[in-house]
Amino acid sequence: MTRPSDLSFRQLEYLVALADTLGFHRAAERVHVSQPSLSAQIQQVEATLGLRLFERDHRRVFLTPAGEEVVARARRILQEARDLLVSTQAWRDPFQGTWRLGVIPTVAPYLLPEVLPALASAHPGLRLKLREERTPVLLAELAAGGLEAAILAEGTDLGDLVRSPLREDPFLLAAPLHHPVARKARVTLRDLEGQPLLLLEDGHCLRGQALAFCGEAGVREVDFRASSLPTLVQMVAAGLGLTLLPDLCAAVEGGRAPLALRPFGRPGPGRTLVLAWRRESPLAGALETFAGDLRRAWPEIG
Repeated sequence: MTRPSDLSFRQLEYLVALADTLGFHRAAERVHVSQPSLSAQIQQVEATLGLRLFERDHRRVFLTPAGEEVVARARRILQEARDLLVSTQAWRDPFQGTWRLGVIPTVAPYLLPEVLPALASAHPGLRLKLREERTPVLLAELAAGGLEAAILAEGTDLGDLVRSPLREDPFLLAAPLHHPVARKARVTLRDLEGQPLLLLEDGHCLRGQALAFCGEAGVREVDFRASSLPTLVQMVAAGLGLTLLPDLCAAVEGGRAPLALRPFGRPGPGRTLVLAWRRESPLAGALETFAGDLRRAWPEIG
């Protein structure tokens, strides 16, 4: 008979990583072990349970019905174990130890270098383990207890997460220097009518926000989707279309390439950035304080 001691928390983390990535190489990278080690541990779990949890061939990995149930239980066990450790730490001092913080890619490189020194000064005993990922991945990790909190954009479906607003981030129109809109001090939705629009690829919340605003103008999306804002900016500078650029990113990205950046007349497009966490998080009070620290640090770069 299988006993609880036959399985380790580390092995449960391997199961969840493989279920999330459906690839041994990517799962091994996530949990910082070699691919052969991960594969051996998965095989050991399957042998211990007497069940085939994953089907694999040369091209893909997928969960069996038994694997889906086992992984769901593994997620709950890991979340409860993390909450146990976090709650005991919170009783002593919630700002001592390690927090795992997720940040979307259109925020991370523009905000973190500026605010991290202020946060380190406010909480010298707190170590932030940062994870830059797209919104769907961060939401899944928040739900599974793999993150304490994440900096996200309101407007996407954040479900039952608690949110503390951090800052409004208006969008600017980015155009080539020779484009007619470059001669304007402010632009309107009408200026986008019939224009080619460059956007990020699926999974970036900025893509959905831009489409929601520009859809009324009858824009024509260019048959190219960028994986990052730097790529998007270079394509705009080359004259291949227009895009919307968050104000937070404007100073950095505007310095990478010759661009005309123009604000929209009010009411213009934008996003609300928030700090979000699970409603049942034992760190809820500390995270509310942390959100306030972020808001205080942010104006220094505005």
